[in-house]
Amino acid sequence: MTESKSPRRRSLLKGAAVAAGAMSAPMVAMAQTTSFRFQSTWPAKDIFHEYANDFAKKVNDMAGGRLKIEVLPAGAVVPAFQLLEAVNKGTLDGGHGVVAYHYGKNTALALWGSGPGFGMDANMVLAWHNYGGGKALLDEIYKALNMDVVSYLYGPMPTQPLGWFKKPVAKVEDMKGLKFRTVGLSVDIFTAMGTAVNPLPGGEIVPALDRGLIDAAEFNNASSDRALGFQDVAKNCMLQSFHQSGEQFEILFNKGKYNALPAELKAIIDYAVQAASADMSWKAIERNSQDYIELKKAGVKFYKTPDAVLRAQLAAWDKIVAAKSGENALFKRVIDSQKAFAQRAGQWQSDYSVDFKMAYNHYFGKKKA
Repeated sequence: MTESKSPRRRSLLKGAAVAAGAMSAPMVAMAQTTSFRFQSTWPAKDIFHEYANDFAKKVNDMAGGRLKIEVLPAGAVVPAFQLLEAVNKGTLDGGHGVVAYHYGKNTALALWGSGPGFGMDANMVLAWHNYGGGKALLDEIYKALNMDVVSYLYGPMPTQPLGWFKKPVAKVEDMKGLKFRTVGLSVDIFTAMGTAVNPLPGGEIVPALDRGLIDAAEFNNASSDRALGFQDVAKNCMLQSFHQSGEQFEILFNKGKYNALPAELKAIIDYAVQAASADMSWKAIERNSQDYIELKKAGVKFYKTPDAVLRAQLAAWDKIVAAKSGENALFKRVIDSQKAFAQRAGQWQSDYSVDFKMAYNHYFGKKKA
């Protein structure tokens, strides 16, 4: 009989296995959870805050207990417009917002969303960011500002309305003299069109409209606007605009906290961003289309923004680009990069894309007499 089959040998092997199991159990229990405290720049009831939670859940689920992101609403730790500084200092481990909210630190930051994007929609702007040089430029701007953060852009937003008005806008002159809410370089666009701009954060817009502190305002989309209560203080919404037709969300991390993560958790974050970007764009179509109907039921009248107003936006944008490019070398570099990418990608998009409105009207449009 061989040694390996002897009763004594089997007993020793069994004992070793039991001992090994006893040693491994405490090792599993000792696995540490890294907790990140995030804050969004959105009220808790806004679908944007829901998007922030959707991203966090994807990370938490994939990390299997090794990393947990907790998301707080705007104002829980700092005001919405102070998110970047709070993440940089480590007051927060990360956050969820938009790059345009940092416009006051460098005008070039508003170019990730504000303006017509030279004909690019939000998904094309993200393509430029990830593959056309935008990410390197954003990193350079943050470095120049001494902002020690890691930035991910994701979530292409649908084209934003011109905004909510007490009376419909029929001509460019109707914009003049209005006390109007917007943010980013849109401040400059609407100022050039004659409005008096007040760049309020999302949660403060409807109360300001209700109290008459502003006459009109834009925020973002049917779901957010409905959740914030725009329909309770204004009954006219002007659809289609170039002021923010290509915006996306930003996920920020404190660089020190992020760099301390092992490679596999960094990879989980990277892929969670991509998954959340796709999921958000699908959810937006589902929810925005439903809330568009609900807003109509609430008595809101929707109008297409007149072409004259859209052309006035483009003319104002041209003047702003010329002025800001002369003042800020980074602004000009971002503009030049976007323009080169847009010219190539826009030609492809325009030539290859079929007119979907034709098909929609074929099936759902009014029948001709």
